[in-house]
Amino acid sequence: MNTLLILGAGTAGTMAANHLRSTLDKDAWSITVVDQDTEHRYQPGYLFIPFWMKPERVVKDRRDLIHDGIEFVEAGIARVHREDRQVELVDGRRLSYDWLVIASGTRPDPTLVEGMADGSLWRDKVHEFYTYEGSVALKKSLAEFTGGRILVHITEMPIKCPVAPLEFAFLVEDHFRKQGIRHKVDITYVTPLDGAFTKPVASEELGGLLKDRSIRLAPDFAVERIDNEGQKLVAYDGRELPFDLLVTIPPNVGQQFIMDSGLGNDAGFVPVDKHTLRSVVDERIFVLGDASDIPTSKAGSVAHFATEEFIDNFVAATEGRELPNSFDGHANCFIESGRGQAMLLDFNYDTQPLKGSFPVPIAGPMTLLKPSRVNHLGKLAFEQIYWKMLLPGHKLPVTSHMSMAGKRQPKE
Repeated sequence: MNTLLILGAGTAGTMAANHLRSTLDKDAWSITVVDQDTEHRYQPGYLFIPFWMKPERVVKDRRDLIHDGIEFVEAGIARVHREDRQVELVDGRRLSYDWLVIASGTRPDPTLVEGMADGSLWRDKVHEFYTYEGSVALKKSLAEFTGGRILVHITEMPIKCPVAPLEFAFLVEDHFRKQGIRHKVDITYVTPLDGAFTKPVASEELGGLLKDRSIRLAPDFAVERIDNEGQKLVAYDGRELPFDLLVTIPPNVGQQFIMDSGLGNDAGFVPVDKHTLRSVVDERIFVLGDASDIPTSKAGSVAHFATEEFIDNFVAATEGRELPNSFDGHANCFIESGRGQAMLLDFNYDTQPLKGSFPVPIAGPMTLLKPSRVNHLGKLAFEQIYWKMLLPGHKLPVTSHMSMAGKRQPKE
């Protein structure tokens, strides 16, 4: 019996387990998934909880989401012992494996910024929405906010879902507009980047939308600390931004067990071949989702597309064959822009987000880099697609490789 061990039961881990249970010979393979708890959370919902979504809506039991024949172990992970092909759990148990898939995601670590998690304003006037607890706490603070200065802030890159801070800025602006107090609220988008986004075409369009919504942009802001007493965000270059409410994205890092196992880079992400998702130091290890160091967005769409490419590669690897698939870094992201609209980005390792249209079967083309009602409805519809199609391992009518169909290259 061959043993496959999957560390992490989030999007990528659950998808991989379900796909492989259907693909591998059930009499020849055992599949075990390990996670520290039983709660699978729909993380795109964290963005909406501060505004309208009920918190309990984003949570389901992990064990109900994996197929029959897959063992689930609820335990924290302490260390991977590559030389022994074993994973040590926090409770002292050791699980042996023939093949290992790491899908442990990324986590925000507010302790890495002075005055953030250790400050007196944490969960009061300094918030984040990248955790379930954080989004719930922010919901209360937004409900009580009647005016003043709001900073929407990114500490550093990379972060999970790099468009989410922009989405929050647009949604919070729309939130106070609907309440009739937008004129009492000053909103600034604070980023370490030199513009609204990482790529030129998208940065120009998103920067224009910030300007259109009267949201200030503070680029190239490398935060040094949060001054809790003065209620100011302080940069290394001496700039200071005062706030009445700070919504920050803390540094995102890999899991501690990856660092303790010597598998990760300085940020705790596992170096892999960006096309095959195979560890560069151990051919028996593959890495899916946010846990790897691949140079594209840490987003659910990447986990989806990469996992689909991974399945055939994994089977080939176990049979000693050449890996047939090459992942191109495809990412596909909706950006909530307020007013009941959203934008859509589609890109990969080599092609930046471009204007044009995205071909969708049945529903028809969706506009790229332009707010539309259809894109917003697509964003909302994805919640049910996620639970009922993506996680169970059903094929979606979207190719895992990015297509240039409908895209317009920028003029020189």
